[in-house]
Amino acid sequence: MLWITDTISIADWELSESFVRASGPGGQNVNKVSTAVELRFEAERSPNLGPGVKARLKKLAGRRWTLDGAIIIQAEETRSQARNREMARERLAELIRAALVAPKRRIATKPTYGSQVRRVAAKVQRGAVKALRGKPGDDE
Repeated sequence: MLWITDTISIADWELSESFVRASGPGGQNVNKVSTAVELRFEAERSPNLGPGVKARLKKLAGRRWTLDGAIIIQAEETRSQARNREMARERLAELIRAALVAPKRRIATKPTYGSQVRRVAAKVQRGAVKALRGKPGDDE
């Protein structure tokens, strides 16, 4: 079981891990030992996450979100399989915690009267500068 917050946890049936050979440096170890972890979380079927959280999670996950509604996280930073597994689980937890926070609704504000006056005055002044750029004697 993976705890996200004090109230939200993810059951073991929602997670599946597969271990593959990692790429990059590591000498002979990289050719022999499957240390990289591929963690799959069935987000769409999860009963612990609400529809709003799932929608935000899908947006945050980006291309890690599969067509069947799962999130795939890969970890291959260290040479230790256990540490990579830990890192993948922690990354998933961070992703879900970020999706739990609902964004604040933006409240549209009206420009103040002073800012409107300053804007119009600046436009008039700019127009006057551009009007002076014409050829002398062009008073049409």
